[in-house]
Amino acid sequence: MKGFGNAVRAAPRLQASLTKSRLNTSFAAIPVFKVYQQRVDVRYASDTANADLKKTPLYDLHIAQGGKMVPFAGHSMPVQYANASLAESHHFTRNHASLFDVSHMVQHIFKGPNAAAFLEKLTPSGWSNQGIMQSKLTTFLWPGTGGIVDDSVITRIGEDEYYVVTNGACFEKDCKYLDEELGKFGAGVEWTRLDGSGLVALQGPQAAEILKEALASEVNLDKLYFGNAVYADLKLADGSKTHPVLISRGGYTGEDGFEISFNGKLYPALESTTPAVESLLKIAGPERLQLAGLGARDSLRLEAGMCLYGNDLDDTTTPVEAGLAWVIPKDRRATGGFHGAEVIIPQLTPKSKGGAGVERRRVGFVVQGAPARDGAEVQKDGEPVGKITSGVPSPTLGKNIAMGYVKDGLQKAGTELDVVVRGRKRKGIVTKMPFVPSRYHKPE
Repeated sequence: MKGFGNAVRAAPRLQASLTKSRLNTSFAAIPVFKVYQQRVDVRYASDTANADLKKTPLYDLHIAQGGKMVPFAGHSMPVQYANASLAESHHFTRNHASLFDVSHMVQHIFKGPNAAAFLEKLTPSGWSNQGIMQSKLTTFLWPGTGGIVDDSVITRIGEDEYYVVTNGACFEKDCKYLDEELGKFGAGVEWTRLDGSGLVALQGPQAAEILKEALASEVNLDKLYFGNAVYADLKLADGSKTHPVLISRGGYTGEDGFEISFNGKLYPALESTTPAVESLLKIAGPERLQLAGLGARDSLRLEAGMCLYGNDLDDTTTPVEAGLAWVIPKDRRATGGFHGAEVIIPQLTPKSKGGAGVERRRVGFVVQGAPARDGAEVQKDGEPVGKITSGVPSPTLGKNIAMGYVKDGLQKAGTELDVVVRGRKRKGIVTKMPFVPSRYHKPE
């Protein structure tokens, strides 16, 4: 998910109510799995390396639909499709709806009487008081430094059961981290990784009406708000229906939408994901729904002001520096108890008010002239004051937008700085994010 217009070159760096009885049985048959797989080395050459890449359950469909496949997070993934440019796919998502294969993401279940306490040790969020079938963004943290191991969306799917999605590009690091942390934590937590599962994102202003037509279960989507989840069945083209899939309202584009998980530990995801996607495409028709790839996903997420791990977030960045302090609720700020709290909590109070503050802050930019890519230096009066971490030409705005870090004190919207693009200084104006207003489905 690197820059629009340069996605193929940058692909190596590509890196968001049910009854109690059903909740209790949803994952009951999953065996506990704690041994992480040997890493499949990610290579970024051409066709000779593709044999080493993993394939998602939708791989054959991508090929049949003209997907231009690139290596990403150890998988062969579509960057775009033959019938649409990256800009056309981007605009189609904003105006209609697109379906993204995100099966390269890693899905987990943490279950047991101490699952909430375990997650509250590793993240700054509160989980014991999280509503059932509710999701939120959080960050896994390193002890001592408060650096971000990975960002994640976690859903409480049962009384003592949590569904966790992490980044595919962090697979080896995350598994090692979780395994070591479980070893130090003790009993009362079961970790299951849902390898081989399908995960798709249905995004865009027509996503809800399409999903309504595709549901084979009674679900009131009007009352399923952003950050809520539900189990439901989907219609298949032959008149049958899928197994129960987990539908979470949210996504990575800033548009209304849903992420749909096909659990490969309970059901044959390789056999069920493709028929369900084909059914969605058929029900909606090409005038309402099209497949979209990593290129459009990257430009959409940057317009929405969303971070990409490995670019905008990394092991050296704390949530406060990254502008993610909002993931830390008031009670956790008071009590701490999470990794890196001794660093992060003092950062929450600016230096001007007696706290530690931070030395740098994540900001948005509108860059004049040529687009700025990750790594571009930001200067003030000829001196380096930061760097760009993501940048694309915005198809929606017709401007070059970027995200990056600048020295504390330079983060005010409207501040003019220089961004060095291919050896030339370009004016970069600090801009509030999101660049394009989000359209999530929330209560009025």
